[in-house]
Amino acid sequence: MSVTYQWNSLKSAIVLIVALVGSLAPTALKAAAPSAARLPAFPLKVSQNHRYLVDENGTPFLIVGDSPQEIMSRLTEKEAEFYFADREAHGFNTLGWIDAACAGQDNPTNPLAATPDGIRPFTAFLSGGNDYRYYDLSKPNEAYFVRLDHMVQMAMNHHLAVFIDPIETILWLPTLRNNGVKGAYEYGQFLGRRYVGFKNVMWVNGNDFGTWHAGEKGALLQAAKQGVGPFVRTWRERNDDLLVQAVARGIRSQAPQQLQTIELQPPTSSSFDDSVWIPLIELNGTYSYAPTYIQMLKSYNQRPAAPVFLMEAHYEFEDIGDPHDLGTPYVERKQAYWAMLSGGTGQFHGSRYSELFPNGWQNNIDTSSVQQIGYWKSLFLSLPWQNLIPDQDHSIVRSGMGSYGSLQTPVSTNDYAIAAKTADGSTVVIYIPALRPISVNMAVLSRAAYAEWFDPSSGTYRDVPGRAMANVGTREFTPPGKNRAGDGDWVLLIRTSIKEHPGRPK
Repeated sequence: MSVTYQWNSLKSAIVLIVALVGSLAPTALKAAAPSAARLPAFPLKVSQNHRYLVDENGTPFLIVGDSPQEIMSRLTEKEAEFYFADREAHGFNTLGWIDAACAGQDNPTNPLAATPDGIRPFTAFLSGGNDYRYYDLSKPNEAYFVRLDHMVQMAMNHHLAVFIDPIETILWLPTLRNNGVKGAYEYGQFLGRRYVGFKNVMWVNGNDFGTWHAGEKGALLQAAKQGVGPFVRTWRERNDDLLVQAVARGIRSQAPQQLQTIELQPPTSSSFDDSVWIPLIELNGTYSYAPTYIQMLKSYNQRPAAPVFLMEAHYEFEDIGDPHDLGTPYVERKQAYWAMLSGGTGQFHGSRYSELFPNGWQNNIDTSSVQQIGYWKSLFLSLPWQNLIPDQDHSIVRSGMGSYGSLQTPVSTNDYAIAAKTADGSTVVIYIPALRPISVNMAVLSRAAYAEWFDPSSGTYRDVPGRAMANVGTREFTPPGKNRAGDGDWVLLIRTSIKEHPGRPK
């Protein structure tokens, strides 16, 4: 992530405790470790239609990720074990991502990218300097990478997929430049050989990486002309893209089955925006500080088709980005539901406390937002989420959609309702961020259907009164007042059959 993003102004926020619902109210979903029936069988691969991930048994895999990027430089193995167990218990199944080595602005007192007990990632320097920028990538420190091995294995023990960033590009591009394309490729080969046997490993290249190729297409070129310097510096040298690709190619040469992707530049981008990277990656990650459906739909429509997921957006306890926004539970919910109903196959959640692990992190990672990610996960796992098609032609919601906004619209103020449905007409899902009636075209359903409201802040359901609704004409639906958190966002579910599920009133 770019906590190093130059617009940062970190703010503390009060951790909200989600109250359990009383016996007279609908039963709330509870965070718990996944049941054996739902444990993923690694490795993951791309589905036959290239729209989502499946595990080794062909079961669709919903990405429920947390981003512990700085874990190697911040936590001991004992502390990491605590973190992994906690994330599993709260329903996470993915770590997205771990930096192979951490140094620079996020670690100003750690210029050698060492672990908390002082183990350096490399044993020698190139001529010219003696900090991380001059590390000789051909001299990896066995003790350091044994530590990374242990981190990956601990994650596996807790049924967590792991995305590793082989060399993040906010601050390590000078290291790649000093080692050259050959050195970068050989470093990638080293990583590929070492981790080919870890079934839960995948790769995220880059990190706020503004590639030259994407710049030539306009986005970064315009930023440079406007004098926006913080991320332009990552692509000023034309060979940067070749260097980062060399690492990815080196990994691929040794671990061809392990999935890869890349995070490009803020404030909004898709992995496929740089066409040169498309042959090297299988996953199209979306990065956006704007309403997430805008860039997610772009990713979904890019070709070739690929699994699309929300790689980075506003993080909890941070007020950054363009547009700026504080990562409140309401903002986190909006980002997550918009992403899934825009063709997504999941998301990486982020928090200052589970990325940088500052003092007191243990008491600040189990927040209301984390609880609500559990509700988000449970909801979509109760649906054929992998078959949802975003409503891009507005055939579902006929009125009450709100304002679409733009890449300059803050997430917190945006009220756009987004919908998706299955091709067989059995399921319609609509996320409404603000209290207002909407008009739904019932003819998109295959037969008479039932409707209910889902409160994303508490994981509870409310029936829409009445019998099965005919699949003809339009029908108006009005949310049932403020949700448990006091906000106006609800999910409307319309299905041709109703199944019992946790949280559903009897």
